[in-house]
Amino acid sequence: MHDDLPCMDDDDVRRGRPTVHKVYGSKAAILGGVAMVSLATVVARDAMNGLGLSLQIQRRGLETLLDAAGARGMIGGQQSDLAGEGLSLSLEERETIHSGKTGALIVGAVTLGALAAGATDEQLRAFERYGRDIGLAFQIMDDVLDVTSTTAALGKTSGRDAVLGKSTYPALLGVGGARDRAHALVEDGLESLRKRGLLTQELSQVANFMVTRTS
Repeated sequence: MHDDLPCMDDDDVRRGRPTVHKVYGSKAAILGGVAMVSLATVVARDAMNGLGLSLQIQRRGLETLLDAAGARGMIGGQQSDLAGEGLSLSLEERETIHSGKTGALIVGAVTLGALAAGATDEQLRAFERYGRDIGLAFQIMDDVLDVTSTTAALGKTSGRDAVLGKSTYPALLGVGGARDRAHALVEDGLESLRKRGLLTQELSQVANFMVTRTS
């Protein structure tokens, strides 16, 4: 909801439907977005309690979620993305931005699952590496799809990055180079789990989805 607001990416379409602010106004979109963040903590708390996890693990889980959504994660990444509009950013700067936003939420989701499964600290580090890699690959493919797909296929307005003056992976590396970077990240993430005996078919499918998705 917040990402589509006029003061941010100013988009009228999301998942093939009018965005929240277009239907209900910016005030409702702002309040709704804030409410969703607090609702996520309630859902996570109830889920962890339902699994019978210890209070220590529940606390770490909530800290993980809030950190992923906050200034060092989604919100911080969005702020950096907005600040970078109209600037010529380096690849390193772009990757720092992309490590926030949705990428940070993906790391949080992977870490929450690992915590719930009783992962050791060493295993958690491997899962976090996997999450960072596939999260960044997801964001890179967002850039690629923005210039190679259509609004109908994406379910959101294509070509917005160029309109907003963003330094994108296709602009920095070319479309082919951006795809190669995303595939390399996915393989690195899978390897971090594979060499510790943690890789499953499901985790492999999730990782590969990041570079094969069409919307």
